[in-house]
This record gives sequence, C-alpha cells and structure tokens, in this order.
Amino acid sequence: MVEMPTLGKRVKIIAQTPSGSTSHQGVVLPGAAPDHLTIKLANGYNISYPLSSVDSIEEIGDSTTPGKVEHSIDQNQELPKVTIIHTGGTIASKVDYTTGAVIARFEPEELLASVPEILEIANIDAIKLGNMWSDDIRPTHWNKMIDACQNAFDSGSVGVVITHGTDTLHISASALSFAFAGNGGKPAGRIVFTGSQRSSDRASSDATENLLSAVYWAANGPEVTGEGDAAVTVMHAGSGDGVCAVSPGIAVRKMHSTRRNAFQMVNGERISEITITRDGLSHTPTNLSSNREISNPTKYDTNIRIAQFVAGPHLHNDLIDAAINSGYSAILIHGTGLGHLPIENPNGDAPENEELYNTIKSSPIPIIIANQCINGPVDLNVYSKGRNQQEIGVLGHGGTSSPEALLAKVHWALSNGKDLSILEENLCGENQPTLRS
Repeated sequence: MVEMPTLGKRVKIIAQTPSGSTSHQGVVLPGAAPDHLTIKLANGYNISYPLSSVDSIEEIGDSTTPGKVEHSIDQNQELPKVTIIHTGGTIASKVDYTTGAVIARFEPEELLASVPEILEIANIDAIKLGNMWSDDIRPTHWNKMIDACQNAFDSGSVGVVITHGTDTLHISASALSFAFAGNGGKPAGRIVFTGSQRSSDRASSDATENLLSAVYWAANGPEVTGEGDAAVTVMHAGSGDGVCAVSPGIAVRKMHSTRRNAFQMVNGERISEITITRDGLSHTPTNLSSNREISNPTKYDTNIRIAQFVAGPHLHNDLIDAAINSGYSAILIHGTGLGHLPIENPNGDAPENEELYNTIKSSPIPIIIANQCINGPVDLNVYSKGRNQQEIGVLGHGGTSSPEALLAKVHWALSNGKDLSILEENLCGENQPTLRS
C-alpha cells in the first residue's frame, strides 16, 4: 500500500474505481476519513479515496509556494452582467497545511476558476479592492466599496457581489445601506454581501454555495426597493447544504463564531431563500415594494470617530471623559435591558453612578444608547430611569436596529450633516415600526 503524502503537497495520483483506473492532480488535504487520501482539485472540488485503492502517488509540487496562475475564462455575454468586488476574508482563503493557518490567497480570477458554475449564471467582471480580514476594515474601505458599486452600475452591471470577511460583514452591509438609501433613494442595482465561515478547501466549506447564491441574487433577484434591501447578505440558511438566506444588510447580525448559519435576523424577517439543486437555483417570492427613485450614494467622513462602551458594573465616568477629551464625535453605549445605564444611587453606596450621571448630563458630544440585548426595542419610556436618561440628553429611544446598524447610522448621519433626531426614524429598514412604542 502507498504511503500517505505530506499535507499541502501537490500530487498526481492513480486510483482504482468500479469504472477502472483514474488519474487526478491536486493538493493533499486532511483525510475525509481514517486511511483516506483527500485532495483538492483545480476546479475547487475535493475527492477522496481509501488509501488501499490508490496505486501510485507522485509529488509534483508544493501548494505553499505557488506561482501566479493565469486563467483563461470564456463568458456568455448574453447573461446579466455582475461585478464581483473582492475585499478578502475566508471565502477567498485557503489553509496552509504546513502551519494550520488560514491565509488570504485567492485573486478574483481564481474565485471564478474555482467555482465555474458562476459563469452559467452571469457575465462576470471582477475587481480587487484588497485581501483584508474583515477585522481590519475601516470607514475608508466603506467609501471604496461605495465607489466600486457605483462604478459597476455605471458600467452596466445589474448587480454587485462584495466578497467580505464574515466578522464585520453585517457592519459594512449596514454602512452601504445608509449610503445608498439613507436619503430616501435606492441603488441602481442589487448589492449583495457574501462570505464564508470555513475556507474553500475544507470539506465543510460553505464558500461555493454562498458565492453561487450571491451571484444568482445579484443577477436575477427582484428590483431593489431601498427599504431593507439596498444591500443584502447571502449566507447559509441552516447547518446543511442547499439553502441560502437573503437578509437585509441593515437588519442581520453574525450570531455565532463558527456555524455556517451564523447570520440571523434582528427584529425582522428574511427577504427570501435561495434553493440550490441539480436543476439550478431558485428563490422564494418577496413582498418588498416602494416608490423610491435611483439616487447617487452618499459617503462617510473618515475623520469621525465614535467611542463604544458597554453598560454594566464597570462603566465609569472617566471613560466618557476620555472619549470627550480625545476628540471623539459621539459615544455609543450598549445599554442593558430596554437601554438603561448605571446612573442612580438609591442606597447611597455607589457614588460612581452619580458621577456617571453628571458626566453624561454635561457631555458636549452626543451619547446614544444601543440595545445590548440585540433583539427588542430601546424603550426609555417604560421606567423612570429611562425617562431620566432622556432628560439628560441620551438619544436612541425607539430604536429597534442592531448595535452595528445603529453605529453605521450615527456615523452616516454625522457625515452628512443630519440632525440626530433621525435616529428615531426608519430610513431604510433599520427600525421596524411594529416593535416601536
């Protein structure tokens, strides 16, 4: 019996199958089962054979030091044009099996070559904004995404797909939602964010189905209304294969660090679901509608900085003072329950609460409350404490959006000269009126 080759090596194998001898080339992955050889093929798929059925293994290279591969891709010009805007993340990554680390490696062209089925859905244009982990994305990158989307629409694309790391994907989706629809308009085409929880060369990867579904929606989804769908996310709907969820970018949140269905709705419902079968892709009907007109997007002032704190036993006034003295533009506090802060001292044994109260009352910059509970509204009318917070200038009452969507909304409002009273409004699907008091 042949010996198991080294992980990460590029090999040529000859194996016996019920149909006879067959030959493959690919990169060695961890075995799908004990005593099984699993390799990643050039088309992106994995194959696995019992080691006992493998006649020969020839090492032909090392995947850890690849040269750039040029892919010649023929496209059907009759299909809808979709632009893939590549920012990085796990969807564009591979495992370096010599170290065990996931590294960003794919170029846009490599994404197309690894999932050739995309070319049956749309005529693809691919551009690269970077190869960033989503933790490193800042408002300056939101502006670059906004420009790239508008340029794609101006060049004839009916939709764009932004490949993005999942950790902050929902924040960028919120930012683009306000950029394109915050003023009451809508983008000229569909904007779809997608990523993957597991790199494309893992047997359990969600990358292929997420990307296929995202391109499908960008090419074939319903007309954009601007009310919840200005930017959407397309990710796995469950732990299994075959169904991806289309969710409002303004009302979805990453709720799990590893599961494939990590993205869940906050105070709302999915827009649609995309089903993937051998016969192709299809989606469930949608019920969004509006009379909004296509408008040019707005941008984010990258000089604006927003400090974030969490309400609880360790929230002290010196944190608020530090943000004010450091020149922050606003403060967002993730409040407890209905949006409360530790600002009262009924027993006379917590003077720090009174200090926090006085600091907030005299703050020269806006202080806004987000919902630490994630689901449910911020309601500062129910308890006297909430009414006291409103009296000293705390904003955010009536909000039902996720903390991340609220963060983007505050930044967008300050960037575009808006009065922060709009935080109580539903600009583009972020505040669901059915939950508001």
